[in-house]
Amino acid sequence: MIRLLFAAVGALAAAVFMVGGAGASSPTGSGCIGHRPAYIEDLFEVSYDAGCSGHDEPELDPISSLPGSAQNLTWRFILPTDGSVPVSAVGPTFWFGGAVTDPNLKDIFGQGFLEVQFYPDGITRNCTPNGGFVLDYAPNTYTVCVPVWSIRATGQKPNYHEPAEFNAMLTTGAKHQPLVMHAGDTIRLHFHLGAPGEGWHIDVVDETSGESGTVVLNGAAGPILPVYTTQTISPGNQLNWGGVYDTPNSFVWEIGHTSPFTSPASQFCVPGQTICDSYNESSWLGFSPLKILSATFTASNTPAEGWAVVSDYGGNAEIEQYCGSVGGAFCVYPWFTLGTDGTLRYGADYPGTAKDFGKGSQFATTTDCDSAIFGPNQLYCANKILP
Repeated sequence: MIRLLFAAVGALAAAVFMVGGAGASSPTGSGCIGHRPAYIEDLFEVSYDAGCSGHDEPELDPISSLPGSAQNLTWRFILPTDGSVPVSAVGPTFWFGGAVTDPNLKDIFGQGFLEVQFYPDGITRNCTPNGGFVLDYAPNTYTVCVPVWSIRATGQKPNYHEPAEFNAMLTTGAKHQPLVMHAGDTIRLHFHLGAPGEGWHIDVVDETSGESGTVVLNGAAGPILPVYTTQTISPGNQLNWGGVYDTPNSFVWEIGHTSPFTSPASQFCVPGQTICDSYNESSWLGFSPLKILSATFTASNTPAEGWAVVSDYGGNAEIEQYCGSVGGAFCVYPWFTLGTDGTLRYGADYPGTAKDFGKGSQFATTTDCDSAIFGPNQLYCANKILP
């Protein structure tokens, strides 16, 4: 199986990694973190392009039944701050994104997946055509690449792989000048439709600094737009080649990779490996958390009606697979919490936690939801945590 192959690679890499988190920081970092598709053994097994990998995508889903809510939504959040552990130690990126159209006729399924990837502790030097990134190390800074992932099939078997249909740097408007944000800044991220013939607009405003930037999803094969109109968890309202039963748009912290500023950089890793700070509770508690202030919808800025969570690896099921049981160093699945200030956080029970929703057990551990393409009991179901 694909995940076992990557686990072996991660175990080999552990021999050259400095144990205990961030390792030896280098002036540059790089990686290519793809979107994890559904995995149906012997039927649908997708390979990542050279230099790319995908893994664990614990997800937060704001819910809205408003017409147009999946096309026009705004997130507000506060960026995390390095402490005794750098934010980048627990993984190369967190992102906001969702299911989009794929106008490239070479691809299959007709859908792609957008990720607005924020890179902790890094200033973007390049957003590469394969969906990857190259960073200069800069503590407590954040920059962004915007890849869109697709599925392509070759050969008679066929062989499936996941190329990037689009990738762009979020800039200030000056070519190759990334929009640089800083730890503790309040960010407003707005997805909305533009003029006819244009792709989906992604506006990012740093409310603290006043700086801003926009990416428009105008791909080489045509405009890229949201697939769905309403931000609900309902049949046929998910990425059709994805592995979870969720809302069209979501927040995810990519875990199960090393920092891009270690050796090996952005390496696939699994619970139980000491290179894998993603699954180490004390690593998350070593920095101040990301705080999601709100998700609102349409021009009315109507708040989310509820929130749900889902993991594409089954949360604690993955911990039990590799560690035998949940608990201890490098054997904890990070979780979403509600703070006493009303913000949603991810990682662990930070100071000021009001609710932790059962910690890692908030995520479904078995595939009990149906896929529109692959049939019954193929997807992890989202669990509602609020209200």
